[in-house]
Amino acid sequence: MHNSEAMALSAALLAVAGELTQRIHDGVVDRGFEGLRPVHGFAFARLAPGGATVTDLAVHLGVTKQAASQLVDEIVRKGYAERRPHPGDARARLVVLTERGWACARAAEEAAADAVRTWGDLLGEGEVRALLAQLLRIAPNGPIRPSW
Repeated sequence: MHNSEAMALSAALLAVAGELTQRIHDGVVDRGFEGLRPVHGFAFARLAPGGATVTDLAVHLGVTKQAASQLVDEIVRKGYAERRPHPGDARARLVVLTERGWACARAAEEAAADAVRTWGDLLGEGEVRALLAQLLRIAPNGPIRPSW
């Protein structure tokens, strides 16, 4: 692949990722969840499985502990998450999604499905499944994080 083709592929993937992020965010807002930014969705993705410490969240997002702590303060204040005692470390606090946070995460999942459904309309469901299979072969195994 020539450099110009590699650059075109890179640009297309970044454009699709940016559009998908925006469509998911817009879908969440359309479903009644206000006061959030796309970065909150990346945080919710880390908190959803079973909670995380601020340090875990900082690593996941690629930010400082201070920045992650400020983000947690914000989503706690807005009712999307809460701090609980950590079951395995008395010195740490576990940040978990509240019912409102889980409802927002479900809204994001619905918005993502809506966005991907339009790809099926354009490419066909078989092509979208093939695209998924190919992307899973080359996708990094690390956390999905916003590009700062």
